Amino acid sequence: MKITSFDHYKEVYKHSVDQPEDFWAGIADSFLWKKKWDKVLEWNFKEPNIKWFQGAKLNITENCLDRHLETLRDKPAIIWEPNDPKEDHRVLTYRQLYKKVCQFANVLKNNGAKKGDRICIYMPMVPELAIALLACARIGAIHSVVFGGFSAQSIADRILDAECNIVITADGGFRGNKETPLKSIIDDALVRCPSVQKVIVLTRTRTPVAMIKGRDVWWEDEIKKVETQGIKDCPAEEMDAEDMLFILYTSGSTGKPKGVVHTCGGYMVYAGYTFDTSFQYQPNEVYFCTADIGWITGHSYIVYGPLSQGATSLMFEGIPTWPDAGRFWDIVDKFKVNIIYTAPTAIRSLMSFGEEPLNGKDLSSLTKLGSVGEPINEEAWHWFDEKIGHGHCPIVDTWWQTENGGHMITPIAGITPLKPGYASLPLPGVQPVLVDEKGTIIEGNEVSGNLCIRFPWPGMLRTTYGDHERCRQTYFATYPDMYFTGDGCSRDADGYYRITGRVDDVLNVSGHRIGTAEVENAINMHSTVVESAVVGYPHDIKGQGVYAFVVSPNMHDDPELTRKDIMMTVARIIGAIAKPDKIQFVSGLPKTRSGKIMRRILRKIAEGDTSNLGDTSTLLDPAVVEEIKAGAL
Repeated sequence: MKITSFDHYKEVYKHSVDQPEDFWAGIADSFLWKKKWDKVLEWNFKEPNIKWFQGAKLNITENCLDRHLETLRDKPAIIWEPNDPKEDHRVLTYRQLYKKVCQFANVLKNNGAKKGDRICIYMPMVPELAIALLACARIGAIHSVVFGGFSAQSIADRILDAECNIVITADGGFRGNKETPLKSIIDDALVRCPSVQKVIVLTRTRTPVAMIKGRDVWWEDEIKKVETQGIKDCPAEEMDAEDMLFILYTSGSTGKPKGVVHTCGGYMVYAGYTFDTSFQYQPNEVYFCTADIGWITGHSYIVYGPLSQGATSLMFEGIPTWPDAGRFWDIVDKFKVNIIYTAPTAIRSLMSFGEEPLNGKDLSSLTKLGSVGEPINEEAWHWFDEKIGHGHCPIVDTWWQTENGGHMITPIAGITPLKPGYASLPLPGVQPVLVDEKGTIIEGNEVSGNLCIRFPWPGMLRTTYGDHERCRQTYFATYPDMYFTGDGCSRDADGYYRITGRVDDVLNVSGHRIGTAEVENAINMHSTVVESAVVGYPHDIKGQGVYAFVVSPNMHDDPELTRKDIMMTVARIIGAIAKPDKIQFVSGLPKTRSGKIMRRILRKIAEGDTSNLGDTSTLLDPAVVEEIKAGAL
């Protein structure tokens, strides 16, 4: 949606709140439907039960591909930059992408995939990853993408939960100077997964892999079969607006990851609308989102959002600091990128290298900057603004979550007056409120509370896969008739929102949500560990670091080696992203007499704020607090 001025934004926003169904019907009209809806919205947040565009029929890939073939067929849809700058980049036009998606959709059918099947995708950041997502959506199969940094156990948990019957992977993947043996990690995971009948393997790193007869097939061989069969197209499966499109697993405050479910119609409308509106995308702009498709940002803002709007989406296989810290800026220079959308973690990391990596890089093509994953601190905001945007590129500091499907509170590029560190104002169609502990709505400005949303939006999750009660408990039970985000938030004198961080037991590490319970479970698997408690603490690069307090009375003589062993255990069970930054060995944890660990006290110690720990006299053993304080890292 194109917004012409700040006054226009206010006008549109008012309409979206006064007449939400009329507003969303207008947005949805710009998409291609096989059959229009009978009813825009039916909802309650008690059960919860949310239905958007009931009775409508569509296929999201027709919106991302087919409808552009007449006017944009030769426009680049995906530009792919490999990990190694010496390797050739690839450009796929809309026509080429359409052909490849149809081709691979037929490969999936040849391998037994059908509408409603769950398919696990564990791949590097190559164009075939985007092709795999779209091919699943084309035939009505539900994709579950697992980030390439997760361990075999994490993958197995996700495959078992969704009962996937097909896995799409690659022999290996490149990230910086590391090579990840993706296929052998999948082989380890599949020992526990009897539901998987086929594994389709793309060649990327030429790593030797085991190929099991009857189960494992090569991507390239399967494509040749389709070519010899002479099948050119693949009709798009007709989907109901409320049919499942994908499951994406996210950490929760219990140890088990939860599968967030997004549906075809509402998610399509919301991803396309938010991409177009937040960035005010113009037809010939080159747009570069630096995220991985393993996360929701990659789903919504590398694949579905940009492609539904006929944009050119740049996809990068590598990391911002390899082969040196100028890599992002080389890419901007090389492809004349207009919009870059990245994470505060990446910005802070690049800041630490100083200005030398920027020398000789032409960033004059940039017109808009975006930030995602966590609130951006003021220092990073100013660096991004001055050194990358040269003071003339609006920063779209987006707040949203896996469960939301797309941007919720964000400046609109070139329209919203900016304030460093503020997510600013809700997009039209989004109705945030602040509530106190009792759930009473806090009116007015210069206030703070817990951030809730009081009215549905099309991109919201519908359930958690296979466990609707968990969805209700996590998001809708804390405050009646509201979606609870789990974030604290303040609203300033101008009504601008500033996210102040999680208020539940979830950490935000480098923009990725990691449940403390999940990390504690992994630490407790180590043979010498009796008990552990995990909290977050401020980290210069990651935003939040992971601080673990560990009770390990029978550890070996070498504490440092035990620390490394515990980190290896966490990496093996969850993945390297969840490894603790600090491990403090303690003789006990501060507990109430009922056995509850007082994480509030541990959080303050981890933050170095030991002056005001509150009343510790009610603890089972108050002396343990002094010992933990004395040994703090």
